[in-house]
Amino acid sequence: MLFAIGSVLFAVGSVPAYVSAVGTRWDTATYFVGSLFFTSASFLAYREAVDAGPADRRFFVYQPGRIDWWATAVQLAGTLYFNVSTGVAMAANLSAETEHQHLWRPDAIGSVCFLVASLLAWYEACHGWAAWRPRSWSWWIALTNLIGSIAFGVSAVAGYINPLTGEVHDAARANTQTFIGAICFLVGAVLLLPERTREAAGVTPPSAGSGRRSSG
Repeated sequence: MLFAIGSVLFAVGSVPAYVSAVGTRWDTATYFVGSLFFTSASFLAYREAVDAGPADRRFFVYQPGRIDWWATAVQLAGTLYFNVSTGVAMAANLSAETEHQHLWRPDAIGSVCFLVASLLAWYEACHGWAAWRPRSWSWWIALTNLIGSIAFGVSAVAGYINPLTGEVHDAARANTQTFIGAICFLVGAVLLLPERTREAAGVTPPSAGSGRRSSG
């Protein structure tokens, strides 16, 4: 549910009509709140992966031998970068250099983290780099999250901020790709519900999950 709410907020924030209706300040706030939902969801996904491994009561652990640990840990790191990016975006009168360093750069790093996490989750769901498993909820979740991560990556490239002029490379494409990525993550989050139902009924498919970003 946290991933779904965050996805909805990112999708809404990327719609030009919404920006026109509420203004830039509230639009950036929408992204920031969405990023907090993503971070909360990613932390719970990380803890779920940790709790599924060897018993350990520490808050943060290091389990490099497990692909699900890597996927959730990298994703959690990505959400923290998005918190920084969307948080900085709410400030007024930022210099071009500040926007480049503290708005675009953490957004780009966060996008890379999400792409890596989604690739790892995809590998886990497929037990390899490619597989056709349309009857598996985990396969569909990993696929939609991977597509969403690619869209967010394209958005980060299109949203490059020139450190000298402060101009955005292609704001329209950045918003469009953010919307596509958010919808993909929303679908992936919704698909977690029937997967959970199957697990409660005694069917335990491989796990996978992801969620992300700002544009402005």
